[in-house]
Amino acid sequence: MPRTLAVFVLSLCLAPTAGAEVYTWIDRNGVAHFSDFPPGKIPHRQVAIQPPVTMPMQENLRQQKRVSDIHDDIESMLSATDVPGREHNRNQAREKAADKQEAVCQEYRRKLDRIQSKLRAGYSNDRGNTLRRQRRDVSQSLSRECIL
Repeated sequence: MPRTLAVFVLSLCLAPTAGAEVYTWIDRNGVAHFSDFPPGKIPHRQVAIQPPVTMPMQENLRQQKRVSDIHDDIESMLSATDVPGREHNRNQAREKAADKQEAVCQEYRRKLDRIQSKLRAGYSNDRGNTLRRQRRDVSQSLSRECIL
C-alpha cells in the first residue's frame, strides 16, 4: 500500500500540467470552431484560458468567521451608545434564536436517524430510492443550516 501511494504521488508530481492551447476561427459559413490545433492558413486567434479560481472550504469558513466577528464588533460599538436595557434584550433575542436553531438541528438529526434505521431494516428497491432521496435532502438541509 505505501509503495502504491508513493507511485501515485510521484506520478502526480511528474505529470505535465494541462496547458493545451485553444484556437478559434470562423469558417466561410459563419460557424465558429474551437480546436487544440491551429487551422493552418485560415485566420484564427488563440483563446486565453484562465485557470479556475478555487477557495478551500476551510478558508471560506475562516473568512465567514472573520466577517461575523467584525460585524459583532461594529454592532457592539453602535449599541454602546444606545439605551442601557437594549443590550440585554438583544442578548435574550440572540439566545432565543440560538435555541430555536438548535431545535431545528435536533429535528433534522432525528429525521436522519429515523431514515437511517428504515434503510438498515430492509426495503424494496423503490422504497430504498425514496429513503435515500429523503436522506440526501435532510442531510443537505442539516449541513446547510446547522454545520456551515
